Amino acid sequence: MARILIVEDEARIASFVAKGLRADGHLVTVEADGQRGLDAALSGDHDLVVLDIGLPTLDGFEVLDQLRSQGSRVPVIVLTARDSVTDTVSALEGGADDYMPKPFRFAELQARIRLRLRHGQAETAAGTPDALDAGAIHLDLRTRRARVAGREVDLSAREFALAEMFMLNPGQVLSREQLLDQVWGFDFDPGSNVVDVYVGYLRKKFGASAITTVRGMGYRFTP
Repeated sequence: MARILIVEDEARIASFVAKGLRADGHLVTVEADGQRGLDAALSGDHDLVVLDIGLPTLDGFEVLDQLRSQGSRVPVIVLTARDSVTDTVSALEGGADDYMPKPFRFAELQARIRLRLRHGQAETAAGTPDALDAGAIHLDLRTRRARVAGREVDLSAREFALAEMFMLNPGQVLSREQLLDQVWGFDFDPGSNVVDVYVGYLRKKFGASAITTVRGMGYRFTP
C-alpha cells in the first residue's frame, strides 16, 4: 500500500484515477489546485505524485520546479496532452520521473505507478546518501546542487539525474539502455541519441575526461 497524491483539476479524471488506485489498495489524496498540490507534495506524506500540467493557481511545471528546487525527490508522473511534445520534454527536463499522455488507459498508468514505487523502495532500502563525492565533483542530493573543484555548476534536472547515476557507479561501464531506464524511466526509440547528448553536456561541465566512452558497450565515469 502506498500513499499517492493526485493533482488534477478535471474532476472526472481525478475521480477515475483515485477510484482505481484505491481499489488497488492505495491511500489516495486528490487536490485540484496547483498551490495546494505543491503544499501536499512538500509535506512528505506521499510516496508518489500524479501531476497534471494545466492547473489553476500554479501550473504543473511550476509545481514540479518548486518541488525539485526545494529538494523533494518524491516520484512524479506527469499527465500531458497527447500531442504536446514540448510539454513532455519540459516536464522531463524539470525533473519528472515519467509521463502519461491523455487520454490514457488506467492499466498503463497503474503499471507505471508500480514501477516508480518499486524504484523508490529500492533506493530507500539501499540507503541513498545525502551527497556524493568523486574527485573534484560534489553532488548534494537534498538541494540538487553540484560543485566542481569548489565552483557551483548549473545542472538541469536530467543532467543531475545522469550525474547521480554515474557517481553511484564509479568505474563501472553503464550501457545506454541502463541509463535510459534509470534516468529517463521510460522507453525511448532505440536509435535515440539522447544519452550521448547528455553525456556531452556533463563532459563540458565536469571535464572531458570525467566520462569515457567504451566502444560498443556504453560509458564509464572515471573522475
